[in-house]
Amino acid sequence: MTLKRLVLIFVLTPIAVLLAVSSLFGSWQEPQFQSRLELYQTNIALQAQAWQSEDSSDNNLQAIREAILGEQPLESATKQYEEARQSVQANLDKVNNKLAQLRSQSEITPIPPKPLPDVPPTAKTSKQGQQQLQQSFKQLQKLLAELDLRLGILQAQQGQTDTALQTWSELQQRSDINPEFGQTAAVLSGLWSNPPRLLQNPQESIQKNLEGWFRFTALVKLYQLQQRQDALSAVKAAQQETAAQAAIKLAVIGTIPTLAALIGLILLILLFAQRLVKGKASLLAQNADVPWSTPWDGETILQVFVVGFFFMGQIFVPLVLSLLPIPRPVADVRLQAFYVLVSYLLVASGALVVLYFSLKRFFPLPEFWFRFRFQSNWFLWGLGGYCAALPIVVVVSLINQQLWQGQGGSNPLLQLALESQDGVALGIFFSTAAIAAPFFEEILFRGFLLPSLTRYLPVWGAILISSLLFAIAHLSLSEILPLTALGIVLGVVYTRSRNLLAPMLLHSLWNSGTLLSLFVLGSN
Repeated sequence: MTLKRLVLIFVLTPIAVLLAVSSLFGSWQEPQFQSRLELYQTNIALQAQAWQSEDSSDNNLQAIREAILGEQPLESATKQYEEARQSVQANLDKVNNKLAQLRSQSEITPIPPKPLPDVPPTAKTSKQGQQQLQQSFKQLQKLLAELDLRLGILQAQQGQTDTALQTWSELQQRSDINPEFGQTAAVLSGLWSNPPRLLQNPQESIQKNLEGWFRFTALVKLYQLQQRQDALSAVKAAQQETAAQAAIKLAVIGTIPTLAALIGLILLILLFAQRLVKGKASLLAQNADVPWSTPWDGETILQVFVVGFFFMGQIFVPLVLSLLPIPRPVADVRLQAFYVLVSYLLVASGALVVLYFSLKRFFPLPEFWFRFRFQSNWFLWGLGGYCAALPIVVVVSLINQQLWQGQGGSNPLLQLALESQDGVALGIFFSTAAIAAPFFEEILFRGFLLPSLTRYLPVWGAILISSLLFAIAHLSLSEILPLTALGIVLGVVYTRSRNLLAPMLLHSLWNSGTLLSLFVLGSN
């Protein structure tokens, strides 16, 4: 065994595995992005339910409204907020317990008599971990206070005034929150008390700490008590305008994916029926058992992924970027977007360079390797694969939500895209997620890894393993199941079409749809 192989197998590969496992377990305590996304959708639904047509007797408009919002939007929103609150409280308790454990460990650790010249890596990691936990703890406290403010308004609007007053009272009694939230809770308690009480500067507190439907609802209550008819008419008019826009947003983010998912479900049924009737002559059976001719062995596969992917992404590129004179954390959203794009392009370029030099000695490659054919049915495979992936991934995601209960981390790019309403930043995010990512990841995972694995596994086994590694590479525990499901669809599309353009299109459509939904939700 050569020195190169020894270093690759016994040194670099274990380090890469440890890095990946460490990152995955690091996402254990992080909240899922999906939970925050559901609250955004709930908030838009609450805004839309306030919309009132000029013709209140129009049954068609009423039917459309119920189809979009459901029959009981307030009750549904209350349930959503109660579940979110339970999840945040559970995560808060876990983080608090973890911090208590770290503090107790630091108390029993002997203090050295003088500063050590080199801090051990474990001590650095422990300190950084404690800082991250403290930051997570503060964020969860803030989120819990915001949820309680909003939950109380939902309860009050459904006639559960005593419950709402109790919710706000408990919030005021907590000493670990920002005083502003306690002040806002006191303002809301005064508005819904019997008799009502108006505190000092209630409008300022409401506008600062409440948003959307919650802000409109509280302001309407305030202006009614103050008998300010002009202000009341203005805020109701603004609420109606916002409600109409929210209804359109819900229609956009709900109708298009639903129709695509329905088409995908029909397509799946037809494909499986064709498979049963036609057998190996069906589309699903096309190339299903045909492996690639792979001239390299597992060492080359390891070299590409360990050196080209993990070390580039986890060590080399972060080290290079850390040496650049860039202020951290990056505050400007455009700089954040540009930083993400540059980081991704560096990782992708490094991995592709390693891939090229790893395979160079095998040129010319056998047939069907890294195949791009514009004159074929790749567009239909990509579009059909996108529609078919929607119902599959949605079902898997619902199961995944129950397993993780709001934990497990998420791609940080999603949160940035959701909260950014800067056109330039969104354009850069789109370039990263909908162009660069599909091109690079499909070349690496479908173009190289999947065919390479057919040297050792049947095609279906290569699809499954490559999909699992594709999901793990995103380094979020909560995303492993949904991304594995998506990877399987991508793998099926590629193995059947034998054209990388097909999974690239599917991948781009998937990421584009996600960004579009985030943009619409974030514009609330």
